Amino acid sequence: MKVVVKPFDALSVKELYDIIQLRVEVFILEQTCLYQDLDGNDDKAYHVQIVEGDDIAAYARVFRSGIKYPAASIGRVITSPKYRGKGYGDILMKESIRCAEELGETHIMLSSQSYAQEFYARHGFKRTSRESYLEDDIPHVEMEYGRGE
Repeated sequence: MKVVVKPFDALSVKELYDIIQLRVEVFILEQTCLYQDLDGNDDKAYHVQIVEGDDIAAYARVFRSGIKYPAASIGRVITSPKYRGKGYGDILMKESIRCAEELGETHIMLSSQSYAQEFYARHGFKRTSRESYLEDDIPHVEMEYGRGE
C-alpha cells in the first residue's frame, strides 16, 4: 500500500482515468445517482489516493479554503468496493486531513452522506447542520473539523 497525493497537473492520464472510473462506479452506478461528477473543480484539488498494487483502493479530493467552502474541504471520499472493510477509508481520512494541514489549513469542512457521519466523527469531524438536506436526492449533513481548536 502507498499513499499518493498530487495536484491535478501532476496526475498522469492513467491516474485521472482510474480516479474517474472509480467515482463513476460508486457514485453514479452503485448509488444509482445520475449527476455530473466532473464538476469543473478537479483542477483546483489535491487528489489523495491510497494505492494497492495497480488499484486505487480509496480516494478523496482536498481543497484549500475559499474554493468549495470558506474553509478547506474534503470531498468525493470513496473506497473501492473491492477494498471495503479493510481500513482503507480510515487511512484515507488521516491522509486527507494531513494533506489539508500541510497546506496550512486547520479548519476543514465536508458534506457527508447522512449514513456516513459516524465515520467522519471518528476522525474528529462534528456535525454542524441542524437538519439533513438532499444533494442529488441523497440525504447529507454538513460537518467540520478543527473549528476553534
